[in-house]
Amino acid sequence: MYRILIVEDDTDINNSTAAYLQRQGCACTQAFSGTEGRLLWKEHGCDLMLVDLMLPGLSGSELIREVRRSSRVPVIVLSAKTDLSDKVELLESGADDYLTKPYQLEELWARIGVQLRHAGALPVGRRLCFRDWVLDQEEMTLTAAGMPVELTAHEFRIVELLAGRPKRVFTKQQIYEAVWQETYAVEDKTITVHISNIRAKLRPSGTDSYIQTVWGIGFKLSE
Repeated sequence: MYRILIVEDDTDINNSTAAYLQRQGCACTQAFSGTEGRLLWKEHGCDLMLVDLMLPGLSGSELIREVRRSSRVPVIVLSAKTDLSDKVELLESGADDYLTKPYQLEELWARIGVQLRHAGALPVGRRLCFRDWVLDQEEMTLTAAGMPVELTAHEFRIVELLAGRPKRVFTKQQIYEAVWQETYAVEDKTITVHISNIRAKLRPSGTDSYIQTVWGIGFKLSE
């Protein structure tokens, strides 16, 4: 389990981010000001920091500079600022990555994984579990009811996306853009075909019904 310090004064963003990361197996510490973030970092440490820029007390930029004086802990900045000059300045001052608000939690999770790997903090064999599914996110393998299921890379990413937020209904556009990392420009059958193939591969394990169609919207997992 790796420890993530979230320094964000927006309560809704802080809580929703922490809840998502906890479902991925993280231990989250939440701070709602730069001053509180500095205190928690000094007292408890962390494997990675998520830092907003516009914070009460100590600003995000000041916090990053202070952390960099004594630590190389990965820092991802979360901010509504979109100017290239702001991003360049932050990266030069010590931030490792930058994500513009509003952001998708799945993209944040992917960026966290990159930084943790670079820092050597990501455990080997990271797992995501849902009912009778066990996903090894390092090896990109799925076991369903004890049976190995051979999935393509895109199929695995779809299952991983759904299992990461089982209560959420994902539209075809959201699934496509999260998995393919491309803009979903036109309606097509790509996602429907992939879901059908995944269900067919899950059928021998009896877990194909886990993926539910929400008519007119998209797909989610059954609980």
